[in-house]
Amino acid sequence: MRDLARAIVRLDLTLISLLPPAMTTVLSESQILEPPAGVTPTSDRVTRFVNRWQIPPNLFVLVSGLLLGSSVGLAMVLFHAAIAAIGHLTLEAMMNRLLPWGFWTIAICPILGGAIVGLIRWRYRDVFSDPPAIRSPVIQPISPLRPFIKMLAAAISLGSGASLGPEGPSVEIGANFGVALGQWFQVSKQRYRVLLGGGAAAGLAAGFNAPIAGVFFALEVVLGTSFASSAVSLVLLCAVVSSGIARIALGGHPAFDLPVYQVRSYWEYFFYLGLGTVAAFVSIAYTQAVRIAEDCFTGQRRGFGWLRSLPRSWHPAIGGACVGLAALQFPQILGIGYGTLEILLNNSHFSPPFLILLLVVKLAIAAICIGSGLVGGIFAPAMFIGAILGTVYGQILHALIPAQLIEIAPPAAYATIGMAAVLAGSAKAPLTAILLMFELTQNYLIILPLMLAVGICTWAMEAFAATRPLPRLQLPQMGIHVEGQEEKSLLYDIAIASVMDRSYFTLSADLSLLDAAFALLERRTHTALVVDDRDRLVGIVTLSDIQRAILQRQSAESSTDNGSSDDRPPETLAEICTNEIVCAYPQESADRALERMAIRGLLQLPVVSPDNPRQILGVIDRQQLTLASDLAATRAIVRAYFNSANSESSSSPEVDKSQLQNIS
Repeated sequence: MRDLARAIVRLDLTLISLLPPAMTTVLSESQILEPPAGVTPTSDRVTRFVNRWQIPPNLFVLVSGLLLGSSVGLAMVLFHAAIAAIGHLTLEAMMNRLLPWGFWTIAICPILGGAIVGLIRWRYRDVFSDPPAIRSPVIQPISPLRPFIKMLAAAISLGSGASLGPEGPSVEIGANFGVALGQWFQVSKQRYRVLLGGGAAAGLAAGFNAPIAGVFFALEVVLGTSFASSAVSLVLLCAVVSSGIARIALGGHPAFDLPVYQVRSYWEYFFYLGLGTVAAFVSIAYTQAVRIAEDCFTGQRRGFGWLRSLPRSWHPAIGGACVGLAALQFPQILGIGYGTLEILLNNSHFSPPFLILLLVVKLAIAAICIGSGLVGGIFAPAMFIGAILGTVYGQILHALIPAQLIEIAPPAAYATIGMAAVLAGSAKAPLTAILLMFELTQNYLIILPLMLAVGICTWAMEAFAATRPLPRLQLPQMGIHVEGQEEKSLLYDIAIASVMDRSYFTLSADLSLLDAAFALLERRTHTALVVDDRDRLVGIVTLSDIQRAILQRQSAESSTDNGSSDDRPPETLAEICTNEIVCAYPQESADRALERMAIRGLLQLPVVSPDNPRQILGVIDRQQLTLASDLAATRAIVRAYFNSANSESSSSPEVDKSQLQNIS
């Protein structure tokens, strides 16, 4: 163990020697894993160069896209080569020497891999801590070593048999490259997000050899915003360049080969509808299993408190031991599992009881791997589980329905659709799942059943989440915190009554259109509440409503001058305001208001009495929620700093406890 620790320390110097001088100049021996406190000389020179020559935004997108895509592509080639090399060293060479001692020795490799990963996590604690969220008011820099350390830990985890996938580390490595490039160029917060999304797209595109799915993953999951032209351009460029480099080095074939299938009968659409429904329940089981495993390893579950008392660096070895013990009976769970997937997708015959048991074991072991701290992604396990589910589903259909009655596609076709459905349900990325499966199969004939199963699975997951919150798997396991998710969690404990504005702008429902337009222009606001003569809420009006009504009146007057008759144009606010209003209630949490604004694209909500929806208590807008989220984040940081300062020596700064109580 001591020799291993020395080897990892030597690895520090090796990795630093591989970094470009621009990145190593900001690191001293005592700051290898500490983010630089301020602006680095190199990035400052780059920024001065960009500002001096006033590089056009389109040229900046081109340069940053080429740099980011090529660097992530090369990193993915190195990552996959490392996984293959470690897998050959452990699961092949080492096992060939150990198997003569007995089949039980197959458990040694995952345990050894988990122990090494635990040692790496202990040595590089800062690397494996949560990265700064994009919603943070201050974008904190990361160490340039972060992607390389994560790459090493993931290669050891997957190469030694961890039952996870390579796509999570691929996305995180790419995203970290984007963050490093952003802090090197000292870009704005918005551009920082785009670079992070471009790196994530490049990682997934190169990892699966599926550039289209990589682009939609970044736009759908990571960025989560409208497809702005600058963001799309950079993400597309990163994905294409990264995937091109990966194809040159690793070949042009997809991550695994899928046979070509098609719908045999229109009745099959009902069967695929049922498969999507079943996949939703399996996705729920998968997400809940991950949550339970994480709670167990943090000691939050009854009977697992002893795990909390163990050092965090021991947990990966425990996870590796679970993988090894399960592999004694089910060796199919070892590693990424693409080989077993190809066997399932080529109509190999396994009995349904065995497949159901394999599904349960794979689901549990994948959750344990994630909870224990082994490094890997959740896409590959989700697809593995979905393929088993689809195979069993197809076998049951063939057993119950005579071939003379309805012609049914082989079970492998249902396995293909099941992969996409479980992936979409567990990762909440339906577009990514559809496009990924389409790129892997390159078969347009399955697109309709694919969309049907994914759609019903996603709908069922959302319906269940409306009554019981489900964890979001993909981003927490990829080291990415995006705007919206973090903000929503911070607003969960904040009541709307504590952040709403009790001074609001109202207009009378009898007011004419022009008077209302002048009032909004004079007030310089985009929204006003419309009330009756008793100050009861009638509706809400926006500048867009005023513009539309005035243009309608202008068109009507023009038609009247030409001798044609139209309907009477609206005259008052009561005729054009929106009467069916989305409201908020004072006792609700602020995250509910954020959800309602996001669904309808609203900037402001009226806060009304729960007993009388026409009684206005105040208004809440997007800017207030953003401020409340930032205040909550800062309050948590200050409180944590105060607690840590009090636990240190007497030389730590003194803080007035009354101030801490005031911010609580």
